Amino acid sequence: MSDLYLKLVNTPVGKTAAQSLGLPSPIPLKRLKRVDQPFIEGNILIAAGSGAKAVPTLGAILGASPANLFHATGSDTLEESSKAGNKARSFDLSREADSQFSALVFDATGLKNPQELRALYDFFHPTIRKLATNGRILVIGQDPHSCRKASHAAAQQALEGFVRAMGKEIGKKGSTANLIWIAPNAENQLDSSVRFFLSPRSAYISGQTVRIGKAESAKATNPVAPLTGKVALVTGASRGIGASIAETLARDGATVIGLDIPSAMEELQKVTGALKGKALACDITDKNAPKLIADFIEKESGGVDLVVHNAGITRDKTLGNMPEHFWDMTIAVNLTAEELIDEELMHRNLLKDNGRIVCISSISGIAGNFGQTNYSCAKSGVIGYVEAMAKQLKNGITINAIAPGFIETQMTAAMPFTIREAGRRMNSLSQGGLPIDVAEAIAWYCNPASAGVTGNVVRVCGQSLIGK
Repeated sequence: MSDLYLKLVNTPVGKTAAQSLGLPSPIPLKRLKRVDQPFIEGNILIAAGSGAKAVPTLGAILGASPANLFHATGSDTLEESSKAGNKARSFDLSREADSQFSALVFDATGLKNPQELRALYDFFHPTIRKLATNGRILVIGQDPHSCRKASHAAAQQALEGFVRAMGKEIGKKGSTANLIWIAPNAENQLDSSVRFFLSPRSAYISGQTVRIGKAESAKATNPVAPLTGKVALVTGASRGIGASIAETLARDGATVIGLDIPSAMEELQKVTGALKGKALACDITDKNAPKLIADFIEKESGGVDLVVHNAGITRDKTLGNMPEHFWDMTIAVNLTAEELIDEELMHRNLLKDNGRIVCISSISGIAGNFGQTNYSCAKSGVIGYVEAMAKQLKNGITINAIAPGFIETQMTAAMPFTIREAGRRMNSLSQGGLPIDVAEAIAWYCNPASAGVTGNVVRVCGQSLIGK
């Protein structure tokens, strides 16, 4: 269902009316138009605080794009910015230039105490108004959990609040702000995440934090089809978000095994047929489902590289009015089945080395939702499962979760008008997301170059006002 309000307020008459009435005027988001599109274009301004460790790596990543790269000058707190490399021209922050930037990138990895946070102000205060519509802000810091001194951890943790607040200030321009925390000496793992968060692929992600740990050096991949040669299992793939995930992974080179319940087989075969993939009819709550799935994978491909647990249901009732089968079914589909399928695949060594597991949580699992104690319980359990499993998995296998907010699907189109409009507007970007927004985030997790990204829960919600 299209967002008629979004279209209306982007006409001359609608824009004037919205401004006069004090209504939100969301900017249409720019998403990926073609697979070979550069991850960033236009002008990029990079800066670094004292003791910055990632700026040479960032300079190399950004310098490989067709964008014009500049490094900040004009402040004593930003002297490290010049380490961005010889492809970055200097930009004096004191100039009253009319320059606009597609992205502002700040390396905060060296900030060791609250006093050094002044570098954030010195960089962003004179540049925030120069950020273009649909622009990107990306801050790189050190994981606070790796900081030994309290003052060091305080400075790095402070970046989260700063980025979240900044995201709410720039959302009206269709722009986003995100934070990457890296483990010490994990700079070589930045490439895929920097490219993702600066690109149109992350259009509906803002105010998020991602932790990147050490891993083996990422192997060079085909930027157009990084999943070439990979086999992906996508559950709930017959329509909506699941279909978009299947299509996006196939676009990036993967062979897709789509799974859904038997009654959805006709729709599922249309999806997988168009992708030259395979379809599997299966009720994942059946006690024999894990074995059936594993047998199918073993027979058809000998193993799987990517497992995306997208299948999910809602059975809404207030707790006092909820029949027990609503509770049991919601927990079984949204949580228990994921664990059992993973156990079977790993027990039979069918999940290949350097594999990827991606689970779908929800902002309902973070903030709770009226009438959804069962669903919120399950989706919060997904987060706990992902965080625990990330510490146990070996052989380069990673596990992460996506927590969607309001996404334009058949389900949300059936909501009452007032609830649907509230869902669309109650985020920093003042609009709903699309299934492709969830799919693009999953493709980033699945990228072979994302080896250091594990144990994360990223919300694809336009920085919803609900939850953290």
